[in-house]
Amino acid sequence: MTPSAPVNTPGTAPVDRLRPRRSCLAVPGSNPRFLEKAQGLAADQVFLDLEDACAPLAKPEARHTIVKFLNEGDWTGKTRVVRVNDWTTEWTYRDVVTVVEGAGPNLDCIMLPKVQDAAQVKALDLLLTQIEKTMGFEVGRIGIEAQIENARGLNNVNEIAEASPRTETIIFGPADFMASINMKSLVVGEQPPGYPADAYHYILMKILMAARANDLQAIDGPYLQIKNVDGFRAVAGRAAALGFDGKWVLHPGQVEAANEVFSPSQEDFDHAELILDAYDYHTSERGGRKGSAMLGDEMIDEASRKMALVVSGKGRAAGMTRTSSFEAPEA
Repeated sequence: MTPSAPVNTPGTAPVDRLRPRRSCLAVPGSNPRFLEKAQGLAADQVFLDLEDACAPLAKPEARHTIVKFLNEGDWTGKTRVVRVNDWTTEWTYRDVVTVVEGAGPNLDCIMLPKVQDAAQVKALDLLLTQIEKTMGFEVGRIGIEAQIENARGLNNVNEIAEASPRTETIIFGPADFMASINMKSLVVGEQPPGYPADAYHYILMKILMAARANDLQAIDGPYLQIKNVDGFRAVAGRAAALGFDGKWVLHPGQVEAANEVFSPSQEDFDHAELILDAYDYHTSERGGRKGSAMLGDEMIDEASRKMALVVSGKGRAAGMTRTSSFEAPEA
């Protein structure tokens, strides 16, 4: 996404909407072995799951397991997220209270699944604020990730994206969404048989537009055929081509693929950096204060700079370093 300043409102801490999220690893909150292993994987984000990956009878204990691992684990370099249960269940408020009171300083975001309207995001924002004030935490530091998983949520996605200054991402949840609209497919993320075009294009673009209109990140959901890395790359490539910032990963084998797909190529990163340097030079006094100029055989202008900022930002967030440098033309 295009870099922008951290979001802030008076009296609150800013949330960070520029965290790298190329790979968002799902980890069952009830499985200590998986929670331990996740710390050593190269995922940009790890979300500890209290919802679908956690059986109903295991949820109460899983809350405390998650608190323990957030406080005692080494999550260096990772965005730390907990997915709670959705507001239609009896578990949500206790998920939030237990996790945030117990591990708030070591938590970056709460992920709210099956969001259907803006009121659900506002309710989570209010609950987080009450907990932060009660516990003496920074108010507003913990972000919200909103997951769109049915037709009503998609219809209301613009209002959902605007609902809270805490919101950092809008996430597509394909499995529940496919079921909610009666899509004729049992393979999550794959195209339904009998439809010759991309059945997800409208959904992804609507989520992307709502996210970008509010300076949020857009994240694609999981691909359940975890051993089919080529299939994962194809589906991830579709979302990356549209402009999504990352994708869920369910298996260590998908992490490397996601990081690669949602990072620019070295050639594109170098070219973006050259465009930025060249534009800065040519618009300067020394460069002639030009609004447009040539970079090799390519004409560049302000629009070129904006496009280069996107690619450069993604590359820098991924830790890439350039392999070329700009040389000012001889007078």
